[in-house]
Amino acid sequence: MPKNGEGIEIGVGSGRFAAPLGIKFGIDPSIKMRQIAQSRGIEVINGVAENLPFRDNTFTFTLMVTTICFLNDIKTAFQEARRVLKPRGCLIIGFIDKTSTIGELYQKHKQENVFYNVATFYSVEDVVLLLKKIGFKNFQYIQTIFNNLSEIKDIEPIKEGHGEGSFVVVKTFK
Repeated sequence: MPKNGEGIEIGVGSGRFAAPLGIKFGIDPSIKMRQIAQSRGIEVINGVAENLPFRDNTFTFTLMVTTICFLNDIKTAFQEARRVLKPRGCLIIGFIDKTSTIGELYQKHKQENVFYNVATFYSVEDVVLLLKKIGFKNFQYIQTIFNNLSEIKDIEPIKEGHGEGSFVVVKTFK
């Protein structure tokens, strides 16, 4: 996370990530999730990633955690995230890699899950290719969750790169 500047979590949900990370602004289409995030001290606006109600060059960083699999139009959402970023601002995306162990498991059983039955999962390569086409550059990767969820008893380590962990964070710049 950038140490300075103002950011927004796109798809803030309950504010589970924004609150401990000190992000003061969020956007989400769910009224119930917005209310929870607001109770955590986050200023939340009703809206969707594909049509951000902000001026160009507003934020130092944009964050999307477990959001991209629920977007209606991932390309438009990435274009909007880039539009609202200040020059040299960064987009940080955390997601389950569809080619990972957990990603494959989620896809196999997605019809049985109330949350993931509408999800579209992406590989790191899918996401990075699209981000490059939109004009993002200078990519950094961190990964975690190296074990099956049922086997995890402690906090999983983090490791640079991707391809081993099921949860990947991609950081890229405008």
